[in-house]
Amino acid sequence: MSRPIKRSLTLRGHRTSVSLEDDFWRAFRDIAEEKNIPINALAAQIDADRDLEAGLATAIRIYVLAYFRTRASFGP
Repeated sequence: MSRPIKRSLTLRGHRTSVSLEDDFWRAFRDIAEEKNIPINALAAQIDADRDLEAGLATAIRIYVLAYFRTRASFGP
């Protein structure tokens, strides 16, 4: 797995950045594409739903993991 790389996102009109490994970033983009929503919209949704104790990058990693765990359990 690669080291985290800083990536830029726009959440509710404000620029922010998250540090994510390539594998998580690609999976995050794939999920947004599969759901047919912009990556910034998915990031804003995750940000709104996250526990304030967790940073956005951690919340995205947990979301990606949960998404693929659910798919593995129930199929595509």
